[in-house]
Amino acid sequence: MKSQHHVVLSIGTNQGNRLRNIENCLQLIHRKIGTLIRVSKLYETPSWGFDSDVFYNCALVLHTFSSPHEILNEILDIEKQMGRVRGETLEYQSRIIDVDLITFDEEIIDTENLQIPHPLMQNRRFVLLPMLDLNLDWKHPIFQKKITELLEISPDKSVCTIVQNLENPLDKIPLEQFNCIAFEGNIGAGKTSLATKIAEDFNAKTVLERFADNPFLPKFYEDQNRFAFPLEMSFLADRYKQLSDDLSQFDLFKDFVIADYHIFKSLIFAKITLSEDEYRLYRTLFDIVYMEMPKPDLYIYLYQNSERLLQNIKKRGRDYEQKIPASYLDKINSGYLDYIKSQTELNVLIIDVSDRDFLKNQEDYLYILEKIQGKIT
Repeated sequence: MKSQHHVVLSIGTNQGNRLRNIENCLQLIHRKIGTLIRVSKLYETPSWGFDSDVFYNCALVLHTFSSPHEILNEILDIEKQMGRVRGETLEYQSRIIDVDLITFDEEIIDTENLQIPHPLMQNRRFVLLPMLDLNLDWKHPIFQKKITELLEISPDKSVCTIVQNLENPLDKIPLEQFNCIAFEGNIGAGKTSLATKIAEDFNAKTVLERFADNPFLPKFYEDQNRFAFPLEMSFLADRYKQLSDDLSQFDLFKDFVIADYHIFKSLIFAKITLSEDEYRLYRTLFDIVYMEMPKPDLYIYLYQNSERLLQNIKKRGRDYEQKIPASYLDKINSGYLDYIKSQTELNVLIIDVSDRDFLKNQEDYLYILEKIQGKIT
């Protein structure tokens, strides 16, 4: 899975209720474009390039999978939604809201409609000072200077005054209250993608399953009866070793850890794939391993119907998965749901994501975060 882009936006307003304009804009960006990771303090700043009422300004960093031009289009839609009317003149004007795309990772983009980094950022204290609050590990890719260095050489000596702190919508979802969250789901449910994204957004440690390296997996899909037992035993051994090795590096009382599996999935798949005699032997070995494994503080099952799972499996294009029948996926779903019903000590959350795309649709992603938020006491 590709990493998210780190994007800096600058927001300004000098019409109407400036604070409310800023707060509404932050919410819209968070819901439409990407996840707000950090927000600067709010600054009151003089107009730049023309005479007008003073501005409120801030900056933010967000995570998104969108391209720069997709972000620009979303920005224009948000400005229009908030009531900004762009005139035909290119001269500076008062405005109810103004959102500028300042940086996109450390890329340099120069097109007719978009220049990144913003070509005037180094001349604007109302951009640089809020960016300083974001504590970015970023260097201007053209000037090769950090924000502090750009401020020192900036020709703009305007007085920018701190007004107050601004609230980041993500602060309302303190996932770090859980020391360990385990995401589970059927084949193709997107558990690894979601676990990785949430870990990036909340600065968590990750434990991700190394399933792609299992030599028995392609063989299993060719001849299930022959390779089911060695496959399940190799998975169990690998999961036990990985969890033991990875979790030993973390302090589960201090570190926030997100995993894309829980070792109990081994038993669920084994019950489906193994013969009765093989399963009895496997269960004996599994129970010994399971006793030693720490349990997650929150166990999240991402439910998807088999039709959607098959679409996802086809899209990701692993050759050995393309012949998986819907009946097999149905059995896995049933196995997980039966397991969940039997668990009285696990803190379980089931989220139906059959009609949601949490990678392409920010609102679907926030829907999942809000479901998790409901489990926070």
